[in-house]
Amino acid sequence: MAVSDGLSIGDIAARTGLAVSAIRFYEEQGLISPWRNDAGRRRFQRADIRRMSFVMIAQQFGFSLPQIRTELDRLPKHRAPTKADWARISVAFRAGLDQRIARLQKLRDTLDGCIGCGCLSLEACALYNPADRAAKRGTGPRYLMGDRPDQS
Repeated sequence: MAVSDGLSIGDIAARTGLAVSAIRFYEEQGLISPWRNDAGRRRFQRADIRRMSFVMIAQQFGFSLPQIRTELDRLPKHRAPTKADWARISVAFRAGLDQRIARLQKLRDTLDGCIGCGCLSLEACALYNPADRAAKRGTGPRYLMGDRPDQS
C-alpha cells in the first residue's frame, strides 16, 4: 500500500488499539475526517493515529468529546500537527486539569469533615454555614463549587 493511499480502518485499529466501531464513532463525532477511496472505503492519514491517541488520553483525563472536538478543530486538517500545534492545545487542557486537581484536592481535604453542602446535619455546619446561608447562593455543594464560607 502506498502512503498516499492512506491507512485502512483496520490499520488504524491495529495501531491505536481501538475497536473499529469506536473509530467510526469518533468519525461520527467529528473528531477525525477520513476520506473514501474509489471503492468507497474509509482511508486515514497517519496523523489520525495521533488524533485518536489524543482523544483516548483526553477522555482518561475526564474531558468530554465536545471539549476534545473543540480543541482538535484548532489543529490543521491538511497536515500532521506539529509540536507547536499540540503545545497550543495543551495550554487549554492544562488549565482545565489544574481546576479539576484543585477541586479534587479540596474534596479530599474536606471529605472527612464537611462536604460543603449546606445541609446543617453536622455540628461544623453551625460554624461554617450558620442559618444555612450557603443555600442562598444556590443549590448543590456550594463550598466545593467555589463559594467560600466567609462570603456573605
